[in-house]
This record gives sequence, structure tokens and C-alpha cells, in this order.
Amino acid sequence: MYERLFENEQALDAFLSQVVTKEWHFQHDAGRPFAETSAELSALYPEHADKIALWGPQFGDQLGPPIPGMAELVEELDSAGVPLFGITNFSGEFWRAWMPQVDWLFGRFQDIVVSGDEKLVKPDPAIYALALERFGLQGPDAVFVDDLPVNVEAARGQGIHGVVFTGAEAFRAELVRLGVLAG
Repeated sequence: MYERLFENEQALDAFLSQVVTKEWHFQHDAGRPFAETSAELSALYPEHADKIALWGPQFGDQLGPPIPGMAELVEELDSAGVPLFGITNFSGEFWRAWMPQVDWLFGRFQDIVVSGDEKLVKPDPAIYALALERFGLQGPDAVFVDDLPVNVEAARGQGIHGVVFTGAEAFRAELVRLGVLAG
């Protein structure tokens, strides 16, 4: 989204590494409202206030397409009658705005725990415990996949079968090995 607003790559890199940093954005995943965080950041960087203001309303534009093969795998799991649940580190307000655009995929899930709504983020063990309780599952009955090993380890700490995501094919093979999907 921001690429078109900067004259050169150096200015863009500086903005992303010094102004709208991952640490700043992580506050949204933890439940802080964008109105608060953007006001604070705009006060620190008034020269970028207009660009900071775009972050929330246009957050969905910053997200890429689904990971290759994952939409098909979700569809296959859903068609096979496998109950689908999710845990995401995502701002609750951004999630609600973005969800209608991806309902074709995430609408297949029975429930999704959104960190920003719960004010709990992965890898906090409490988010996995909350998810298991809400979903009506015991750890050994669940499979959790994530691209961050620290999140997978935290899920394993709750007795959940954790898989570090390396690609849709490898994840599907693991689901076959576990008997979740037919080979």
C-alpha cells in the first residue's frame, strides 16, 4: 500500500522501519485501538500523519493473496467434514473490516479466536487454552499449524499437535499421516 506514496525505496524503508514498525503494529494484534496508536504515532511523526492514518482503513490492502495451495486445502478439509477453527494474531477492528473480503475462505471456519478481541496473542499459552475451551476440544484432538516455530511450541505446550508450516503440500502430507485426510 505504501509503495505508491513514497518517491524512492529508501524513504519507504525508513518509514516502515522507523515509523509504522512491526512493534507498533503488534499493539493492534494485542487489542489496542487504531485510533489510539495512530494518534500517538502521528504526534511523534507529524510529517507522516497522513500516511499513518491510512494504516487502519486500508489494512487489508497490505495483505497478500492466500499462501499457494492453502485455500484448496481448507476447501478439502471442509468438504471432508473436518471441523475448522482458527487462532490469529490480528487486530479485532481490522479483522472485522477485512473478513467480508475473505469470507469465501474463513467463512468455512466454525470459530476463530482473534487476538485483538481477546487481548491475548500467540505465543501466550492462554490464547491456546481459550481456543480449546471455546472450540470444545482437548489438546490431543487438535492440530495447530503456524509458520512461526515459537507459536507451534506454545501450542504443543497445551498438548496440541503442532506443525510448523513450510508449505501446503507438506502440511497436507502431515494431515494424511495423522489420519485427518485420506491419502
